[in-house]
Amino acid sequence: MEKPTETRVERNLVGLTPADYKGKPSTLCPGCGHNTISNQVQAAVFELGLLPEQVIKVSGIGCSSKSPNYFLQRSFGFNGLHGRMPTIATGASFADTRVKVLGFSGDGDTASIGLGHFKHIVRRNVPMVYVIENNGVYGLTKGQFSATSDLGLVLKHQGKNMLPPLDLCMEALISGATFVARAFSGDIKQMKELFKAAIVHKGMAVIDVISPCVTFNNKDTALQSYTWGREHELPIQDITFVPGKDEILLGDFEPGTVQEVRLHDGSAILLKKIDRDYDPTDQSNALDLLTESYKNHYFATGLIYINASKPTIHDLYDLPEEALNRLTPERLRPSTALLDEINSSLY
Repeated sequence: MEKPTETRVERNLVGLTPADYKGKPSTLCPGCGHNTISNQVQAAVFELGLLPEQVIKVSGIGCSSKSPNYFLQRSFGFNGLHGRMPTIATGASFADTRVKVLGFSGDGDTASIGLGHFKHIVRRNVPMVYVIENNGVYGLTKGQFSATSDLGLVLKHQGKNMLPPLDLCMEALISGATFVARAFSGDIKQMKELFKAAIVHKGMAVIDVISPCVTFNNKDTALQSYTWGREHELPIQDITFVPGKDEILLGDFEPGTVQEVRLHDGSAILLKKIDRDYDPTDQSNALDLLTESYKNHYFATGLIYINASKPTIHDLYDLPEEALNRLTPERLRPSTALLDEINSSLY
């Protein structure tokens, strides 16, 4: 009798399987783009080989803020108040600088009640990934317009939207974010690669994910609908995340010519230098792209801007190597002599 063939389980660098990164079953509407986002965040963390315990999940209020329940069940998490996720994320990042902070919000949670918190956590360059699950409608409270709803959008119970939308990538860029990207939840390959790049980025990484609502903002003409998003998405790169290795340096070669580049895995690619290419390190170029896409009513998806050299807020403080949340009260409490010295310096 033949012995049954054993099923080979995929494992990552730390020996875990995809099942170790799962969460609870989703309670969102079937077909919701937020579920796809959850799946790709889970896949990105697995492929990077991070332990779930190395990740903190924080969120605010809304359909989007329920998402952390649906992945990384072994990770620490906190579901906070409406619009206040950035405050929780800032505290968590200082409590233990060794962990990866993943923040999840929505267009209502970020662009309305939480806009002030969003702008300030961005300008402080708190090292974290800030994911905006943007469906252009208040889904959890049954279909009101949000601050990213398209001008002229007509919804069954709300009538016609008379106000122009906010572009959250533009808000992030002008506020000083060091990593700005936009993705479409229906383009899972690009989205996963952007998540991986954002997680390893040192600084504030904002990803605005257009995530169609299948219940309330579901007209084919709606800006955040699946049909419109798929037809009007314009990828600005073919995104592939490459893990850290020794740098591959190229010599000069002329525009219009082709050069073969040997990669770390032994394969080769052909590069053709063109006269004009999109440069995600140019902030002015990024702003021009967002202005053009906003004006012409399409979504430019991909890595819009990156600055890997700007200091984070952690770099501005003399933090100890040991995590702050591991310090004992005796080590945190100043001595009587030190308090007397501080008080004397104030006279």
